[in-house]
Amino acid sequence: MKDDPLDGTPPGLTYAHAGVNIEAGEEAVRRIARTVASTHGPEVLAGVGGFGGLYQPDLTGIVTPVLVSATDGVGTKLKVAYAAGVHDTVGIDNVAMNVNDILCQGARPLFFLDYIGVGTLEPGTVERIVAGVAEGCRRAECALLGGEMAELPGIYAEGEYDLAGFAVGIADRERLITGERVEAGDALIGLPSSGLHSNGYALARRAVFGSAGLSIGDELPGCGRTVAEELLEPTRIYVRPVLDLMARVPVKGLAHITGGGLPGNVNRALRHGMRAVVRGGSWNVPPIFRFIAEAGPVEEAEMLRTFNLGLGMVAVVSAEAVNAAIECLGRGGIEAQVVGEVEAWDGPASVRIEGRVLS
Repeated sequence: MKDDPLDGTPPGLTYAHAGVNIEAGEEAVRRIARTVASTHGPEVLAGVGGFGGLYQPDLTGIVTPVLVSATDGVGTKLKVAYAAGVHDTVGIDNVAMNVNDILCQGARPLFFLDYIGVGTLEPGTVERIVAGVAEGCRRAECALLGGEMAELPGIYAEGEYDLAGFAVGIADRERLITGERVEAGDALIGLPSSGLHSNGYALARRAVFGSAGLSIGDELPGCGRTVAEELLEPTRIYVRPVLDLMARVPVKGLAHITGGGLPGNVNRALRHGMRAVVRGGSWNVPPIFRFIAEAGPVEEAEMLRTFNLGLGMVAVVSAEAVNAAIECLGRGGIEAQVVGEVEAWDGPASVRIEGRVLS
């Protein structure tokens, strides 16, 4: 036919000629099947290969079940993974960014779905990424229920990929954490981060590789680690210690400190008419943040609205519950401390930083 879009196509043209290797995709699925299955419990009703994942949740103790969901990705931290040739840690990050978010509503993670988009599918790289995702799911006590591997020639450069995910959790409606019970005088409990986590990497890379002129294998001054080791430290997953905290202490608000830093996230755990007063100098700031600030140079206000600066999560509890909260988190391996308090004011939920954080 004259208008046939395939008219003139050379005989024997295949999907592989167009840049999509079906055999490599099948090999990747074979390699990850056992790893994915290692995250499954009796709630998962089918293995890898179905059109959809099947999950039957245990509703014991939940009166009015509410599903809580989140989706997020790893962002330009992936650029560091490409340069270092290390692909498992970003899989942990992928899970962490999602499960920590739904935790803030009082939800227990049930399952996780991942998305891996690549320019050229390399089964070994996919295998390492999924090994990290599975490790993240084990730390979050949830199942890796399924996912998507998309080979997209022309979209991603050779050796690069994108990584994102979707988490679903469950909570009892009567125990949802919404910030509506926050009152003046409540305490802010800071939970330490493991480092940069997965936010601010465009600025971090500019400071480390650009301003400071470091390479991926160089020692990072003041940190006692290489650039790769520090920048690829996985995001901390707070699921078990925070679920234990919620079971023992009335938690009024929870904030996952991601993009926007403390000023852009703690306010999300409050209600109108409440302001969080965060006291600078009340927690330890890891050396990587001071290095970025000095190397940039980056002003403190910009650091505050870009990075977590050492606090990966902030919980709001009553002043009377502070000791119990810190003790409970300590049993879960979290060295938490009071980093401020809540005050009443005439305006929307907001955050005031008192004093300097990086002094």
